Amino acid sequence: MIDELFEKFDGAFAPNTIRAYRNDFQHYLDWCEKHGHKALPPGADILADYVEEMSQSMKSATIRRRIHSLGSVLRLSRLPDPTKDPDVVLALKRMHRRIGRAQAQAYPLTRDILNKLIKACTRDLTGLRNQVMLNLGYETMRRRSELCSMRFEDVAVNPSGQPFIRLRFSKTDQFGTGTTILISTDLFDLIRRWQKKIGAKSGYILRSVNKSGRASESLDPSSITRLLRNLQDRAYGIRRDMPDLSGHSFRVGAALDMLNQGESLPRIMLRGGWKTETTALRYLRNYDIAGNE
Repeated sequence: MIDELFEKFDGAFAPNTIRAYRNDFQHYLDWCEKHGHKALPPGADILADYVEEMSQSMKSATIRRRIHSLGSVLRLSRLPDPTKDPDVVLALKRMHRRIGRAQAQAYPLTRDILNKLIKACTRDLTGLRNQVMLNLGYETMRRRSELCSMRFEDVAVNPSGQPFIRLRFSKTDQFGTGTTILISTDLFDLIRRWQKKIGAKSGYILRSVNKSGRASESLDPSSITRLLRNLQDRAYGIRRDMPDLSGHSFRVGAALDMLNQGESLPRIMLRGGWKTETTALRYLRNYDIAGNE
């Protein structure tokens, strides 16, 4: 059933979106099977029970995402969508009152932490790749999947001499309108040095490096968090009690640095690719103007 439903989605959404929809829908199907419920078409009372049980062990953001995914899949499949039914809406409100709406916030990778991580990079090919990853993530403020989609051929210099990188797709640009992100001359030179070192004429900028010191064709986005935490473990001067860094730490840290430097919210939103003030502020609200918790 699930293969049949998702076959029509191929090409209409980013692979990560389809994967998330599929995983969330499979979770619902598994829950229905466990409790002996008919999965399709779903009843509002069944979904309300689904929300209630999830609220016993999951975060509210996860529950909201699962219900949103389910509603999207149902509507696109021309199936009845009870996710807006009063029973489901009330179940979500009860869930929020009981466990809240707060989301776990990525720890900010600010400039001072970035510099310590760069110093922890080794002097081999892996270390050079890590330097590119760190600077690229911090300067562009992009998500893991977007960082891993950036290509050498999209790095150039505009007529005024300012280096830039062209981002073809993003989470908020699923149809490839594209956006131009200005980068520093130092990052431009670093990317070119990395490109020359691995002998690449084109292709993805970020790549995995095997034990033999050879670069592959790409880097899995999930590897970025692991690489950050490895550098965090080795970096001198980083507090041992500092929370683990993650891919979103780039966005939080760079946005916080811009705020501390007096940049306006619209400029921060433009740099980070946020469409609404609410989304941008969610990255900043847990930290004061000095960048401390």
